[in-house]
Parts: sequence; structure tokens; C-alpha cells
Amino acid sequence: MKFNATLENITTYEAGKPIELVVREFGIEPKNIIKLASNENPFGCSLKVKEAVSDILSKMALYPDDSMFKLKDALGKRYEVKTENLIIGSGSDQVIEFAIHAKASPTAKILMNSITFAMYEIYAKHVGASVIRTTSQEHDLEQFYALYLEHKPEMIFLCTPNNPTGDAIDAKKLFEFLAKIDADTLVVVDGAYMEYAISKDETKKVEPKELIEKFENVLYLGTFSKAYGLGGMRIGYGIANPKIIKELYKLRPPFNITTLSLEAATIALSDEEFVQKSIIHNFEQMKRYEEFANSKKIDIIESYTNFVTLCFSDTLNSTKIANQLLRQGMIVRDLSSYKMNAIRVTVGTPEQNTRFFDLIKDFI
Repeated sequence: MKFNATLENITTYEAGKPIELVVREFGIEPKNIIKLASNENPFGCSLKVKEAVSDILSKMALYPDDSMFKLKDALGKRYEVKTENLIIGSGSDQVIEFAIHAKASPTAKILMNSITFAMYEIYAKHVGASVIRTTSQEHDLEQFYALYLEHKPEMIFLCTPNNPTGDAIDAKKLFEFLAKIDADTLVVVDGAYMEYAISKDETKKVEPKELIEKFENVLYLGTFSKAYGLGGMRIGYGIANPKIIKELYKLRPPFNITTLSLEAATIALSDEEFVQKSIIHNFEQMKRYEEFANSKKIDIIESYTNFVTLCFSDTLNSTKIANQLLRQGMIVRDLSSYKMNAIRVTVGTPEQNTRFFDLIKDFI
């Protein structure tokens, strides 16, 4: 059987191993497995969300409100934008898919960082577009601009803070860069971890309202999977001028967000206290990783997210370390697929982090 030729050069995205798979593969009791691979909130979600979802279970037989009015209204108030500036996706990666299919074609070029979220390239290859990458590990906007002038790409992806490295772009420099980009080039600013960056350093803060008011060609992305602890609900959003949103809507399938997800996200936005407590804990615990890395002479990338990236010397191998940890019930993300000799570790609870330190000391 023949399939679309564009699939030949696409590598399947590797999500973090689920706990259930580790149980089956290694026979480890679920209670003895710690997952620090997918940047989930170690405290789960707000209690208010759990109560709200429980109350709405009686509506499961009905299709969700496809206008998504409640969530759009809540997001609009949070960011001071109109509902026509918003599109909701099954995770922010669905909005990425919409954007690429709306803008790119087999002759298109898409510019992105050398190391960044893998789904940008995967969706680009869906449509047969060419991917242009920088050579720097962190977002070097001067290099981005040079490549922009050389290739004139139809799309640019800027992930800040960046996944999987954790670095973030200075907001002032970001706006200066965007001012030099042609209005017909769609620029996607992925702020999946922006809640963390804002808490750590105000100079990294990107306000979607200011972004879309100044630049009609920019699409901002956010998600409920990280700080809000709703990874299992699969819900994200895009913010842009109405012309962009109108085109993206042409690609959105009906009822792409479940009733439970819509309710959970709406309530999650109202419980800012839970989010802030989670973020404060995150950076308190991150200090332990920084101290550990320094004591073991391991390079650690300064992170503005809820994870850390530990980079190893040539005497250590990230794949071997990740596999050894896995056999002990500790799930982390090996970054060898990004051509990095490194692992990405979600900042967990104090107990989870202590367990990580105890285990990895045996391997390094």
C-alpha cells in the first residue's frame, strides 16, 4: 500500500514514557515509579477544577459547547483581548498544526531554532515545507534575522521559554526582532511556559495583547498543560488578530475540545493562588538542581520553566543514564534525539527530587 510521500521523512514524535508502560516493561510497582519526563505539574491541578469536573459529569452524553464561550470569555478577560482574537485547540500543538496548514505549502520555508519543540518540524513536513534551522543552541535573534533575509520564510517559530532547553528570549529584543519582519510572514511565539518565565524574570514577560496590537502577523500560543496542571485534558489556545484566527478556524474540526476540558480550563483560570504556589515551589526546588549540578560539575542551562536540562561531558552518555534511571523507576527525558548529550528533568515534589538525586549519583 502506498502512502503520502511526505510521510517518508517524518520521525514519529516520542512522548515521555507513561507510568503504565514502565510497569509493564520492568515489573515495577506503580507506587515506586516517579515520572519527571513530561513537564507536568507535580501537584496536579487545582482542587476547584476537580470539584467542577465532578459536577459536570452528568453532561457527558451531550456534545460540548462548540462556541467555547465560557473559556474564551475567561481568557479574554485574563489577557484583555476579544473573543475573536482567540482559538482553542486540543493542546497548543493543535493550534500549531492549524497555523502550518493555513500558511505553508510544499514550496514554503519555515524557520526555527536548532533545538526546539519537535512538533514544529513534524507539522512542517506534513505539508512538505522546508525547515530552516539556526545553529545556536539558544535563540540567537541576530542569526534568525540573517536566515530570514537569506531564505524569506513563510513562517518563523520562536519558543520562549524554549522546550527542551529552558532558556528564554528577552522581551525587548523579541519586539525589536518582530519589527523587522515582513507583515506577510507568520511568526508564532510559543509561550507554553510563560507563566514560569514571568515569575522568574520580568524582562522575559511577553504580553499577548501588546504583541498582537503591535504586530498583525504574530500568533501567540498558550497552554493549560504546564502551570495549570491539565496535561491530561489536552487544551491550549492561540491569540492573534481576527484575520489570522478566521483562517485557522477553517481548519478546526467541530467539537475539538471536550466538555470536561472546557470546564476544567475555565475554572483553572480562576484559581491563580494554586498556580502561583506551584510556581514558587518550582523555583525553590530548582535551586536544588542547580546546586547538585554545580557540585557534580555538570552543565545546567538556566531555566525559566518547570524543568532543567542537564548537559553531560563526553565521559557520560545521556541515553545510558536515562535508561539506568528508568530501570529504577525514574522516568526522565533523554535528549539524544535532539543531538544533545543531555537529559531533561521536570522539577518535581521535594520527595521526588530527592529520589532523583539519590539515584543519579550512582551513575555519574
